[in-house]
Amino acid sequence: MLEEIRQQPDALERTLRGQLRTAENLRKALRDRRPRVILLAARGTSDNAAQFGRYMLEATTGILTCLAAPSMITLYNATVDCEGMLAVAISQSGESTDTNAVLAYARKAGALTVGITNESDSSLAHLAEHVFLVRAGKEKSVAATKTYTGQLLSIYMLAYALGAKISLDDLRAVPDWAGRTLKDVEPAIDELAGRYRFMGHAVVVGRGLNYSNAFEFALKLMETSYVVAERFSSADLMHGPIAMVEQSFPAFVFAPGGVTWPATKELLAKLEQLKAETLIFTDEGNREAVNSGRRAVVVPLKLSRKSYRIEDLYTPIPYIIPAQLLAAKLAAEKGIDPDQPRTLQKVTRTL
Repeated sequence: MLEEIRQQPDALERTLRGQLRTAENLRKALRDRRPRVILLAARGTSDNAAQFGRYMLEATTGILTCLAAPSMITLYNATVDCEGMLAVAISQSGESTDTNAVLAYARKAGALTVGITNESDSSLAHLAEHVFLVRAGKEKSVAATKTYTGQLLSIYMLAYALGAKISLDDLRAVPDWAGRTLKDVEPAIDELAGRYRFMGHAVVVGRGLNYSNAFEFALKLMETSYVVAERFSSADLMHGPIAMVEQSFPAFVFAPGGVTWPATKELLAKLEQLKAETLIFTDEGNREAVNSGRRAVVVPLKLSRKSYRIEDLYTPIPYIIPAQLLAAKLAAEKGIDPDQPRTLQKVTRTL
C-alpha cells in the first residue's frame, strides 16, 4: 500500500498524458450531443470517486449529475429513461458486475457511455463507447490508492471534455503537486500515526469537492485498521450526529480555503468546545487554518515552480495523499497488514 501511495505522481503523469486524446475525441462527440443529465455508477473506492464527480461535474458544467443505484436495474428491473443521458461507469478492475450492468442498460436505452478503469482489456473497457484509462499500473494492494487519484484526474478530464473551464496547465501540475505533497508530509505522518494507535472509532468530515475524501479516508481507516469511521459533511454532522462527539473523540477534518471554509471553521470551533481530538488537513494558502493553533497536516503551497495558491477546485488529489499515508502507517502501528485486510479481496462482484 505504501509503495503504491508513493507511485502516484508517476501514475498521474501517465494517466494525464494518455487521456488527452480521449478527452479531445469525447469533446468533439459532445459538441452536438450535450447531455441533459450525467449518471455515475460505481462501487467501493470508485463510488467515492463518483461522489467527487457528482460535485465537480455539476459545479463546473451546470449539468445535473447524480449517482446510480444499481439495484434499480439489477434487482427491481426499473425502466429508466436514458435519452439525453451521459452514463459513466467507474471501476478499478472494470469487472464490477452491477456497475457494468448499469452501463449496458444505459447504452441500450440511448445514453452515451463512458468508462473509467485501470484495466484496458476489462469488460468495462469493451462495453463503454469512450474509455478513460487510468494508467496506474497493476494495483496489488487491496486498499486502492493510486487508482482513486487516477479516477479523480479522469473526472477532471471528463469535465474538460464537457466544456468546463478546466485548465490543462493546472492539470499538468497535479503530478508535481502530488510529489511535493508526498515529500513534505510523510515525516509529519510518521510522527502522528502513533498518536492514534488505540483509536477504535472516529469521524471524518469534508464538504463540497472534498466530501468524497471524507468517504475515502474513512473507508481506508475501516478496511486497513478496522476503525469504525463515520463520514459526514460539516453540515450533516452538525444536524444531529455531533451528539456522539465528546472529549478526546477523534475527528479528522478536510479544511481547504474557499467557499467551504466558513462552515468548516464553525465546525472546528464546535469540536474545540467539545474538546475533541481534532486533526485538520489543509494547505499553506489557508493561513487562517494554519495559524489557528490546531493540530494540522499542511499541504505545501509552493507545489510548482510558479508560486500561487491552490484553487479549491484542485485540492482533492493533494489532500487525500496525507490521509492515505496515515491509514497505511496507522495499520502498521496497530500491527495489521494493510495489504491483507481480513475478509476482503481485490475484486468484488455483486448484483
